[in-house]
Amino acid sequence: MRMRRTTRCPRPLAAALLAAVFSLAVSGCGGDGGGGGQDDKGATAAPGARDATAPGERAGTTPAPRPTEVIGEAKGPQDIAVALTSAVRDSGGFVTVRGTVTNHGDTSYNAFTWRSKETELHSQSSVSGASLVDHAGRKRYLILRDTDGECLCTTGLVGIKPGESRPFFAQFPAPPDGVAKVDFQLPTMPSISIEITG
Repeated sequence: MRMRRTTRCPRPLAAALLAAVFSLAVSGCGGDGGGGGQDDKGATAAPGARDATAPGERAGTTPAPRPTEVIGEAKGPQDIAVALTSAVRDSGGFVTVRGTVTNHGDTSYNAFTWRSKETELHSQSSVSGASLVDHAGRKRYLILRDTDGECLCTTGLVGIKPGESRPFFAQFPAPPDGVAKVDFQLPTMPSISIEITG
């Protein structure tokens, strides 16, 4: 009968090897808490978005705070005021318009008249009826739609109380690079002449 000889590792050496393997495994799982991978860098959607987020933002989402400089404003029926704060062209071929709507009246306001006439849209309280008009090029640009047919714009503009302001955004196809001056049009509101930046 042949006996098999095995070599045993001394216990202190085995313990040291086990500790080294364990510390490597733990350090591989650790991180700086920032998620640090390349996947995180690509998480932002193009304006896109619905900020949109723009197409980065989805319907019903609230855009991140933006600079409060007003580039154009208009007052409409029921003491509703619209102030536009930016109209930015991005490299993806979009223009994202941001602003606020303020209720200066004494009753709550619902933006039902600002939606487009499309029957496929689910939201009845959005700025989906907005458009950008290039008078020089004689073109009108309508708000972009996502794959479900929803507008790339703020929705849920209901119950705006007296004295309350709400942010909104809307995304459009970008006019040609040479076009900077356009009119922002919203149903029931006067046109607002603005300049596209970026």
